[in-house]
Amino acid sequence: MNKSNSAQLEKMTTTPVGRLVVTLGIPTTISMLVTNIYNIADTYFVSRIGISASGAVGIVFGFMSVLQAIGFMFGQGAGSNISRHLGAGDEKSASQYATLSFVSAFVLSVVIGIICLIFLKPFLRLLGSTETILPYAATYVTFIIIASPFTVCGFVMNNILRFEGKANLAMIGLVFGALLNIIGDPILIFGFGLGIAGAGISTAVSQIISFFILLSFFVRGKTSSKLKISHFKPDFSKLRDIITIGFPSMARQGLQSISTMFLNNYAALYGDAAVAAMSIVSRITFLIFAVGLGIGQGYQPVCGFNYGAGKYSRVKEAFRFTLILSQILLGALAVICIFIAPYAVGWFRKDPEVLEIGVLALRLQCAGLFFQPLGVMANMTFQGSGKALAAVFSSMLRSGLFFIPTIVIGAGLFGILGVQSAQPVSDILTFVTMLPMTVYYMKKLPEDKETV
Repeated sequence: MNKSNSAQLEKMTTTPVGRLVVTLGIPTTISMLVTNIYNIADTYFVSRIGISASGAVGIVFGFMSVLQAIGFMFGQGAGSNISRHLGAGDEKSASQYATLSFVSAFVLSVVIGIICLIFLKPFLRLLGSTETILPYAATYVTFIIIASPFTVCGFVMNNILRFEGKANLAMIGLVFGALLNIIGDPILIFGFGLGIAGAGISTAVSQIISFFILLSFFVRGKTSSKLKISHFKPDFSKLRDIITIGFPSMARQGLQSISTMFLNNYAALYGDAAVAAMSIVSRITFLIFAVGLGIGQGYQPVCGFNYGAGKYSRVKEAFRFTLILSQILLGALAVICIFIAPYAVGWFRKDPEVLEIGVLALRLQCAGLFFQPLGVMANMTFQGSGKALAAVFSSMLRSGLFFIPTIVIGAGLFGILGVQSAQPVSDILTFVTMLPMTVYYMKKLPEDKETV
């Protein structure tokens, strides 16, 4: 092991876990916040065009969740293996996992992009588009599809950097791309009069530039694992490891996309205003959730490195610290958002119907945020320590096994209120399910190994 990588291993396995989680979590949280701010910027600027255009952003968000699902599957699947191999001092295997995940993700995203372009309108209808929203969504998503291989591989590299404990580098690539998109939106939408096409172009260009910034870190030797042709070979055992461990991320993000389809389709029963309102609420609540998620992602490499090094007591200590910190931060932000809900929704659209639906939905979802940290932290722990089955199950609860039947049954029984309350009900059910699983896992962790 070279001197730089040895120092990184020493840092990840000896630094006090509280300081380490915060150090890694702050840049990750900034990345999450800025990324979501530029998603909100898209919603804000496009909403100036009209309600149907605003609804299109929510529809296309479902497709972007699919891209994120693919990128996270390969990125976190490789990252978990990489951090545990680096924790055990095996740099060669780490580089093989990194290269294989990058190439596989690029190829798969190209194939999916071609299929989506061929079946564009049926695909958008499947995502929940109404006929009035469809023209806007088709224009917007075309540019997103063209840039999709770069977007997906950007997610892969971002996650590998995080799992290596290099969250600062991951932050640079994402933040630069996000800021570029925020600047590009008003210029292209209004300055050049491109409308929603301008939003699509701005997003696509920012994703491509972010990709090359992240790639440069691997090319310039800033990482422990390397992306090199010499490290690539179709090793199906390693690909199985990547997919097995990464599938929980795929399931979580994929089910998020499916749940967005259900949300849009059930909201569409109440008109474009309902679709726009729920789209706005989703963006706002995810911005808050990104704080807890960012801190949690700072914990994930700590979990992987120390699990690989046999320092299980540090895994437990890091879990407790991160859970408490996430609970405090999300709780405080949720309370604030409950009080300012009318202003938050009204900042996007002041239409009375959008406000009426959106304000109540936002307050209900903020209440559900109190129950989210445990489920997220448990899933990250299972994934970071290579517990594939537990990770898959826990990833499917919030946005799948609980959310889908909840919105179907709730909408049937309570109408629009069932749509508005589906997510917080799902959050509570996920918390109740994950609590005993997490306690059992922590009790079963063995004593620390004597040597690293």
